Amino acid sequence: MTFTRQNIYGLGSTWAPAVLWYARGVKAMKARAIADPNSWSFYGAIHGIYPPLWTKYGYLSPTMPKPKPADVKRYWDQCQHGSWYFLPWHRGYLLAFEANVRAEIVKLGGPATWALPYWNYFAPNQFKLPPAFATQSWPDGATDNPLFVKQRYGPNNNGNVFVPVNMVNLNALGDPDFTGVSSGSPGFGGLDTGFSHGGPTHGGIETQPHDYVHGLVGGANPAAPNTQPGLMSDPDTAALDPIFWLHHANIDRLWAAWRKAGHTDPTDPDWLKGPGNTGGRIFSMPMPGAVAWDYTPQQMVSLATLGYQYDSLTPAVAPVSPVQPMVRLEALGAGTAALAGAGGLDDMASGKNVELVGASPKPVAIVGSDITTAVALDPATRRKVADNLTESAALSDGASLDRVFLNLENVRGAADATAFSVYVDLPEGTDPALHPERLAGSIALFGVRKASLADDEHGGAGLNYSLEITQIVDALHLEDKLDVDTLGIRFVPTNPVSKSAKISIGRISIYRQGL
Repeated sequence: MTFTRQNIYGLGSTWAPAVLWYARGVKAMKARAIADPNSWSFYGAIHGIYPPLWTKYGYLSPTMPKPKPADVKRYWDQCQHGSWYFLPWHRGYLLAFEANVRAEIVKLGGPATWALPYWNYFAPNQFKLPPAFATQSWPDGATDNPLFVKQRYGPNNNGNVFVPVNMVNLNALGDPDFTGVSSGSPGFGGLDTGFSHGGPTHGGIETQPHDYVHGLVGGANPAAPNTQPGLMSDPDTAALDPIFWLHHANIDRLWAAWRKAGHTDPTDPDWLKGPGNTGGRIFSMPMPGAVAWDYTPQQMVSLATLGYQYDSLTPAVAPVSPVQPMVRLEALGAGTAALAGAGGLDDMASGKNVELVGASPKPVAIVGSDITTAVALDPATRRKVADNLTESAALSDGASLDRVFLNLENVRGAADATAFSVYVDLPEGTDPALHPERLAGSIALFGVRKASLADDEHGGAGLNYSLEITQIVDALHLEDKLDVDTLGIRFVPTNPVSKSAKISIGRISIYRQGL
């Protein structure tokens, strides 16, 4: 049997059968004790568990029966973030969760063909939280709808939950490489790592839209925004929110869409065979009946082999595109246009070498609603970037266009629900909404609390983000604004950031990546 995952907004009604049965399956899993490997809470802990928050939100208490130590060791705190295993690990996690929900549905007399819906927030008029998740009531009027959770606050922390489509993008789908480069492109799928339960550098599709949707859907309790994030905002509570699974089904769908476009997954045995290939922890899930299922990334590649499909692999485009990717075409004429048509500017640079162009002189604190700083540029490297842009524009000897990246290094803090947009060369006082062409990207600090702890596996070094600014630098070059000693960087938080959130960026750097 091939199961078909469908867009929740295409099912016909708020409580379409697939949604109603999902709610019934979720309720059945929630009725199981956390000691049961097939329970809702146990599955949440597989992704991650932070006992203080779990206790505060009512998912954990001293009187609850404890899982077997062997089950905790095998399954809990397993999610892969900041790693090239991000996509295949979550695909297996989704499959196992879906099988458990389906098993509960069948026990209740429901269809054995049930499949998990996905939420395509990029599609027109589908950016709002699906209605069945926004009400405490079932269709019959009962008020214990398990799809509704109190700790889901939305972008403005006021309970209005939606995805701000002008701040999310699908730029990662244009990256031809799955595996990233440190300080350069993080790749579509992330950097080469071992088992990584919270790595410091997130891949392209993980940064956007994955992290941003997590942070903005979850939000935070306005009464305690630094200590009470929404469930979706923190990796150690995210999988307790029923919308988590529809969000990740969409991310999984986008991986399939990227592959359909002709891109390929890694062929390195360390990726194909997973971290167990080098002595690391294996990926394992409790299937119905608490039967252990171990899997590798290689086994996660083919949807057909796994027995499921999506009703559509068309990646809808956000209504507002923050960056026009071919800004140089009008200025440079048909020669460059022809080259762009053959593969696009993103495909022109196949080099993996990176070189520092400039960096900020000191750490930057993110406090308030508008933060401005600057990156000091190295004159020689800046000229190298400018020369490359000039040569590429003239198509001289088939010159390859450098890619340029703005890196936010060692981002630390206490508030996972923090999100902000980053602009380049945008003067202080200028309305950012009027200059989407200067938007480098929008990020949400999903996982920053844990990554900032001194006892974290990375020593509290925080998170790193890499935003491609090739088109912005190209535009500055065309406008003769690149011959400067510093480049202004501006941060505009979604909500004002308090000093007590302790958000800081250790260094802001600019790197070129090329041959």
